[in-house]
Amino acid sequence: QVQLVESGGGWVQPGGSLRLSCAASGFALEDWTVGWIHQAPGKEREGVACNSKKDNETDYEDSVKGRFTISRDNAKNMVYLQMNNLKPEDTGIYYCAARRFEVCVLYMTEEYEYWGQGTQVTVSS
Repeated sequence: QVQLVESGGGWVQPGGSLRLSCAASGFALEDWTVGWIHQAPGKEREGVACNSKKDNETDYEDSVKGRFTISRDNAKNMVYLQMNNLKPEDTGIYYCAARRFEVCVLYMTEEYEYWGQGTQVTVSS
């Protein structure tokens, strides 16, 4: 059974940090490009971070560059999103996802094949 299970979401004040985790099962994460997708309240889903299968390259949406870091541990079949200097506009649901496509294309969220359940992140003072 293919599954992505997220954890680490919650409430944090502006400027704070969170680390989201996503545990993959039923498939080998090392063979997949992985990403994190943000859905702000009332907005469409937007890819914010991607870690490509090809050469372990990463890409980030402009608003999170320098603040978010995507990483993976293939041996543990885990993917992470370190979120620093959080801002209120970061509030929303975060999904981890995986796809076979070997390069990152942030806006093509529809290309992801496997999705986690989503975890809520709230940034407020």
